[in-house]
Amino acid sequence: MATEKSAVFIIFGGSGDLAHRKLYPALYNLYKTGDLKEHFAVIGTARRPWSDDYYRGTVVDSLKDIDDDEKAMEEFSKHFFYQSHDVTDSDHYIALKKLASKLDDQFQTGHNRVYYMAIAPRFFGTVAEHINSEGLKTDGFNRLVIEKPFGRSFDSACELNSSLTKTFSESEIYRMDHYLGKFMVQQLTRIRLKNRTFEKSLNNKYVSNVQVTLAESLGVEDRGGYYETAGVLRDMVQNHIMQIIGAVAMDEPAKLDSESIHEVKRDVFASLKDLKPEEVDKNFVRGQYGEDDTGSLKAYRDEDNVDPKSNIETFVAGKMMLDNDRWSGVPFYVRSGKRMPAKSSRIDIVYNDAVKELGINPNTTVTFLIEPENGSSILVNGVDYQEGNQDFLKFPEDPKYFSQEREAYENLMIDILDGNKIHFTLWDELQNAWKYVDVIRQQWDNETPDFPNYMSNTMGPDAASELLEKDGNSWIWDD
Repeated sequence: MATEKSAVFIIFGGSGDLAHRKLYPALYNLYKTGDLKEHFAVIGTARRPWSDDYYRGTVVDSLKDIDDDEKAMEEFSKHFFYQSHDVTDSDHYIALKKLASKLDDQFQTGHNRVYYMAIAPRFFGTVAEHINSEGLKTDGFNRLVIEKPFGRSFDSACELNSSLTKTFSESEIYRMDHYLGKFMVQQLTRIRLKNRTFEKSLNNKYVSNVQVTLAESLGVEDRGGYYETAGVLRDMVQNHIMQIIGAVAMDEPAKLDSESIHEVKRDVFASLKDLKPEEVDKNFVRGQYGEDDTGSLKAYRDEDNVDPKSNIETFVAGKMMLDNDRWSGVPFYVRSGKRMPAKSSRIDIVYNDAVKELGINPNTTVTFLIEPENGSSILVNGVDYQEGNQDFLKFPEDPKYFSQEREAYENLMIDILDGNKIHFTLWDELQNAWKYVDVIRQQWDNETPDFPNYMSNTMGPDAASELLEKDGNSWIWDD
């Protein structure tokens, strides 16, 4: 049975797409399960001059695709309040403080606060500063949640972090990476700790290579303007892929708690083998999608809000190495792209012949499927591990783990309310990831690529396959 949580959520950007598409459905599902019940309230803030009733109507509308229980949605929406807000105006924060204090008393929330930044990153520091200067922080918990991107480079990430830590301690800052809320990513550490032979196999004696693929079938859709400032390197590699590598490559933690897990993940990011500018083109490939073979799908350069001569990449593949005793010599191949044949997020661990020492068949591949089905499958050589009766690999507990009861944002919301930072990104991990990615970005910015170089609905440019072929390897998932 769920344990009820208590807090006032203040959502900066409460009228926006992120709030309505992800946050409100996540909170509603927690309301339905009893994790949120009587002792919570939500304040949505934005520039729009909405009333409480209008705001509540938009919240209910955002839930109609996931439920038809009108009474429950109506009761849920009564916990929502709206304040028109200018993030630069001190008076607005004073009014916000009064409203939050009133709701603390009305809903008996224990003075707990979650400040959620569903706004442009350039405002993060301004909002954090005003929360402090206008006295919004309380004697309950105060947790600041920020969505990626966490900067655009190492220098800008440092500047952003400095602006936040003037007001909030590192322990109060929750950097949201929704991939860390996905079921299979969250279970990976438990799977490793439960299966001793599998854990023993994760090193350079037995592993030939590791492959991480985050593929999307869609194009940029209505995000052309954003993508022109980001590209897939910043949008997917610097955060999601890096965090997945951390989960696979880390040493066994002393305990299954935030401090222990981040200690071993920190070592992974610190061991990223330095990439010199002249090594970028040998180890990383970029691409940009063109039309499909029927001409029915637009090329990236023809999308709305995209420069017709854009050199922004919509695909990246690369080889990353770790300079430590456990993984030295093992390539971590990564790729992510738009307009690939299917949506699929997966980890493929490819073993060599030596693994037979552990009772595992030589040249075995273990695959963890993260998406599209919210990660309910582990494959061994392409077959569900249960069907193949693999005794070296089992789920950590009973079949309830296959129920996939919560989506990523629900998992992460529970973690925030519990004060559990296992599945959030810490600053020291982030800065090492940015240092690595900056070398690639700076090298690419000095060159003009021949784009587009892959058709929509394909596996990316040919050079992505050639990258592995040079090492005598190949992609496990090749459509």
